[in-house]
Amino acid sequence: MTANFDVIVIGLGAMGSAALYQLAKRGRKALGIDRHAPPHCFGSTHGETRITRVACGEGVEYSPLALRSNVLWREIERETGADLFTQNGFAAIAGKTRAAKAGNAEFLEVTIAAAKAAGIDYELLSGKAFRTRCPAFNVRDDDEVYFDRVGGFLRPEACVTAQLGLASKYGAELHMNEIALSFADMGDAVRVKTATGTYTARMLIVSAGPWLGELLDPALMPGLKVTRQIVCWFGVKETARFSDFQAGRFPVFVWQVPAPQISYGFPALGTPEEGVKISTEQYDFAVTPEGVDRVVSAAEAAALYDEYVEPYFPGLDRTCVRADVCLYTSRPDSRFVIDRHPAHRNVLVASPCSGLGFKHSAAIGEALAAMACGEPHIDLGAFRFPDAP
Repeated sequence: MTANFDVIVIGLGAMGSAALYQLAKRGRKALGIDRHAPPHCFGSTHGETRITRVACGEGVEYSPLALRSNVLWREIERETGADLFTQNGFAAIAGKTRAAKAGNAEFLEVTIAAAKAAGIDYELLSGKAFRTRCPAFNVRDDDEVYFDRVGGFLRPEACVTAQLGLASKYGAELHMNEIALSFADMGDAVRVKTATGTYTARMLIVSAGPWLGELLDPALMPGLKVTRQIVCWFGVKETARFSDFQAGRFPVFVWQVPAPQISYGFPALGTPEEGVKISTEQYDFAVTPEGVDRVVSAAEAAALYDEYVEPYFPGLDRTCVRADVCLYTSRPDSRFVIDRHPAHRNVLVASPCSGLGFKHSAAIGEALAAMACGEPHIDLGAFRFPDAP
């Protein structure tokens, strides 16, 4: 079968937009397909900010991806003039009683190990010392705090826009608002059927996020689940010092609070009235990307404030000035899968992100493009399919 394209990419969010850009930059004839028009608010790649950290408490094997991504974000900024990446520091906070992040109660300890393995400078502070430096945080004196100046935040919508713009500049074809229905291995090519057409390519990259289950056999990823996550922005009180919530004194953070889940958050990016983004995670209740409730109720925002905001950030007001819903697509162990399809060697799969993917996505896209082109790439051996040899 004669292929229309060298590579097709299904799903143009974090990883798909990065892969399409890297393929087009290499001069490959590439097609990107998305059921919406990225960046959009229906998957996992929206909400103004995403944490980036080289010291990854999920495992030391993630750090090389974050390091390489940091380099790529700066390259993309230089080429496009876009503001994508702010390094205002990262704090991992843990107390005597601590929540587990994605099942990992040793998040602080693994963060320290990852920083050592990656060779980045960091500090270990008492809660009292950290509170002196960052007074908006109501940490206890005996809390432990990891802090580095390498971490910060990314602007996901801007990152996706920049990479898709570069992909188009370098010759990639983009099909927005087109639903991919299935793919078939034709031996020397892959045929992709959508709601409006059929295309063939030598290689296929599937990075469909919460829609992954519609394209892959469920047996390939037992326990794959999509969960609804809420994020809220809370206003800064008039009695609080607003500069304490701005990037210079307010690092991005992951806080193992004494509650069912961790909390995480970002500095204020606008006015006091535009608020500070604080949230948490939940993995208990599954949803579908089409059936999920995309409205955060007043009761949900109030519960988040009562349990995860008021005790830890007394300068933030109860008023939720903005709220959003995003989706995590996760395996039970919350690990990535970035691997060749075990039954189709010309199909690459890059998912699920499990809520920690965006910071690594630039490097993953580069690796996927290299894999599709038969080039050397960063080691992805830790992210094989479950039970892959």
